Amino acid sequence: MKQHIDKFIDYLRYERNASPNTIREYRRDVTQFMQFLTPPGEKTMPLAHVDHRVIREFVGWSYDQKLEKSSVARKLAALRTFFKFCVREGVVKQNPARLVSTPKLPKRVPCVLTAEEMNGFLDNILGGSSAASKHKRLEKPRKNQDDAKIMLKRDRAILELLYASGLRVSELVGLNLGDIDRAGQMLRVLGKGRKERIVPFGSSAQTALEAYWPVRDGILNRSGAEPEIQAVFLNHYACRLSTRSVRTIVKKYSRLVDVNWDLHPHSLRHAFATHLLADGADLRAIQELLGHVSLSTTQRYTQASIQQLMIVYDKAHPHA
Repeated sequence: MKQHIDKFIDYLRYERNASPNTIREYRRDVTQFMQFLTPPGEKTMPLAHVDHRVIREFVGWSYDQKLEKSSVARKLAALRTFFKFCVREGVVKQNPARLVSTPKLPKRVPCVLTAEEMNGFLDNILGGSSAASKHKRLEKPRKNQDDAKIMLKRDRAILELLYASGLRVSELVGLNLGDIDRAGQMLRVLGKGRKERIVPFGSSAQTALEAYWPVRDGILNRSGAEPEIQAVFLNHYACRLSTRSVRTIVKKYSRLVDVNWDLHPHSLRHAFATHLLADGADLRAIQELLGHVSLSTTQRYTQASIQQLMIVYDKAHPHA
């Protein structure tokens, strides 16, 4: 079975063009299923002997591990894709995972900052010298006292671009210099499944990027390591910034505004979509900008917009 898993991962990587995150999770899920099929001291059950009852047992075992429904649903999706691949390869005759129903997931409406809150967040934290001084207090002392100001300009460009273009964090850190049309204020983004799309960015993001380019040049010039010349966003060592680092950056600045906020990079993507929808943007256009395959994925922002409207109504209407 391990050989089939290795071939399956190659299929995901080279034929399906799956994202690194999807490949990592599917490998873990299918490997866990293989371990489930291998009782202590016994051989692994042959794939040809696996039927829907075995997969239901695995789903029940997953619930016993206190996993969320969303995690169990992902494991089942991984098995469906794996067995579909095995059918294509002639390893099994049918896909047993198709006979197991997916757990019913709750419809989650994203929690979104209002346009005023988002503008206040970006303007107040990233707009002045006070922000730089707060940034310094958060950082450990460095030999170069200008590092805090330097990284503030980078961080401002990151946050402005996340909100301006509704990028996923993986899409942001994957940007190369050739992906940015500075004059036209457009980005070429490589999304899920390595699908390309073109998205615009506004004047605020343009201003933040123009302030960041000299900073980026300085990082490259002072780096002693092998720099990643094509990457747009760099860390102190001139390496491409990681998704984890961007999450830390967003959380750090959100806590400076409000200690009760728990923002993450996807929060800015949610705000991008919800605010466009609230101002009359077409749902299909938002779908294209976000890179969603299904319109139903985009439609959840409609519910978020309605919830925000009801909050305003409840606060403002005397008979609410």
